[in-house]
Amino acid sequence: MGHVAQITIDSPPANALSSAIINEIDKQLDKIEKDSSIKAIVLHGEGRFFSAGADIKEFTDVKDPKQFSQLSANGQKVFERIENFSIPVIAAIHGAALGGGLELAMACHIRIVSEQAKLGLPELTLGIIPGFAGTQRLPQLVGAPKAYEMMLTSDSIDGLEAVSLGLANQSVKAEEEVLKEALILAEKIANKSKPTIEKIMELVSYAKNGEFEKGAKAEAASFGVLFGADDAKEGISAFLEKRKPNFKDK
Repeated sequence: MGHVAQITIDSPPANALSSAIINEIDKQLDKIEKDSSIKAIVLHGEGRFFSAGADIKEFTDVKDPKQFSQLSANGQKVFERIENFSIPVIAAIHGAALGGGLELAMACHIRIVSEQAKLGLPELTLGIIPGFAGTQRLPQLVGAPKAYEMMLTSDSIDGLEAVSLGLANQSVKAEEEVLKEALILAEKIANKSKPTIEKIMELVSYAKNGEFEKGAKAEAASFGVLFGADDAKEGISAFLEKRKPNFKDK
């Protein structure tokens, strides 16, 4: 797994996302960013859950509304970094991804989920609202009507419904198989040329931001540059020779 990195949330019993955990994820991204060999990342939770939400106990230590806003802004900053990361991040979701846990998963580029997993934003049951950009990402993924319903009722959905709504890419029957399937997908991605992976990550962002014309122009320019690279020559030769390409990430 030399080209695949794993980030593990290990904060039993619920893998609650404290500020310390979020900052540690940020530090792990720093390390991965410096490792030119990494082509895909799998983010998962140890134990029973992916993450059952933000750390509510931490909230009780905060008294000033400005501190709450800063806590929210810090989480948003790290999650936005994940969303804009040059390396694809796959969330392997089992057990539950609730509240901040789902907000973290939604910032990832691909989501693999167990059929039994519970996904939702139940913050209104606590008299609060999502704070890590959940109100913005959920409508983008499931549509505004379903997002209204999920947030206003605080009801969760299972993994099968998450796939049907486009909130997850793939569901897996057995909880213990989720990480395995995520790693298989990550390896499949990691077999590609790194410059092309990074370019896809860059170009799709134009579409997400509604910048079709700018994205199309950037795509045309990038197509020309990459077509003349060594990996393109290798990939085309391998296709014609009916063999697996041996990319050098050049």
